[in-house]
Amino acid sequence: MTLLNDHLQKEYGCKVYKIALNAGFSCPNRDGKLGTGGCIFCSKGGSGEFAQDEHLSITEQIEEGKKLISSKIKEGKFIAYFQAYTNTYAPVSTLKKVFTEAVSHKDIVALSIATRPDCLPSDVLDLLEELNRIKPVWVELGLQTIHKKTEEYIRRGYGLEVYDRAVSELKKRGIEVITHVILGLPGEDTDMMKATVKYVCDAGSDGIKLQLLHVLKGTDLEKDYREGKFEVLTEDEYINILKECVKIIPETTVIHRLTGDGDKKILVAPLWSGDKKHMINRIRTEVLS
Repeated sequence: MTLLNDHLQKEYGCKVYKIALNAGFSCPNRDGKLGTGGCIFCSKGGSGEFAQDEHLSITEQIEEGKKLISSKIKEGKFIAYFQAYTNTYAPVSTLKKVFTEAVSHKDIVALSIATRPDCLPSDVLDLLEELNRIKPVWVELGLQTIHKKTEEYIRRGYGLEVYDRAVSELKKRGIEVITHVILGLPGEDTDMMKATVKYVCDAGSDGIKLQLLHVLKGTDLEKDYREGKFEVLTEDEYINILKECVKIIPETTVIHRLTGDGDKKILVAPLWSGDKKHMINRIRTEVLS
């Protein structure tokens, strides 16, 4: 298997860290274009709880991010990670200004842009292709699942064919694609999760993020959880599912994540996931060994 840290070390010859940025964008699943509540699991922060302050300039956010990890990194580089909400959901002129500021920073070696597959019109794709000639651009697509019933339950707002088209268009332009998958979505068994992982790899995604389902305060998912409509995975169940999923992922697909830590201030379940150090140790010894 190919893990992100090893891939980056080989590519850049040094430690590379992501700095999570917040450009103040919205999402069509929140502003009324598709819906107003967002995906059922998405927090009010749009998955950007660990991102920088959106009121700072992009350059200021990068510098603040560098300070936060200065004790961990002396001689290294950084990836500008546009994390919160949907980061191609804005006029192309706005996107160009924001992304160009990030890519121009001397310590930034690549851009990583989290977005929805249905928010990649041709002018945005052209911009990403242009930026990719300056420094590598990664586009992170929030797929989560390939299964129709789950897609509708989580209110994703687009079909699988939209993801397929986005991957195809990005790959045509030489842009690296990373796909987010959530493990433990209500109603899905291990075989269904494995099917999603296999589909992502077969679709040509360059990287994959496997994320444990977190129930966060203030989400509609929390309401269903408190009403007993589903159970979250136990720690052992998650480890066993990871073991099965990792077997499917080819060497050519970089594994960007095998876990995830929800913001403890708003984490409802599973509480065991809050001990990130313990989980990383278990993954290293039981999944990666």
